[in-house]
Amino acid sequence: MNPFSLSIWSLIGAMLAQSIVSGLAIELFLRKAAAASQRRSWLAVAIGSTLLALLHGYTLELALRTGLYDLRQAVLAGLSAGLFALGIYGIRRQTV
Repeated sequence: MNPFSLSIWSLIGAMLAQSIVSGLAIELFLRKAAAASQRRSWLAVAIGSTLLALLHGYTLELALRTGLYDLRQAVLAGLSAGLFALGIYGIRRQTV
């Protein structure tokens, strides 16, 4: 796999992971049993992860349209988004 393909797949993974985090955070925000401050925190996580998913999407579009890419940044984005998604999923399992 060449560096460009690895960069593209890493950005796709980052975008999907951030979208999953956003969905999980929205699910936890919509729970009525949670305290108001906790619900606001989940809303902030949902908005932040949605914006990060949008950023990864724009970076992916830039790489596909122009051929400009940064392998280190893409792999770092993919790994951090994946680990963040695993962390939020673990927190969600504890709050169920």
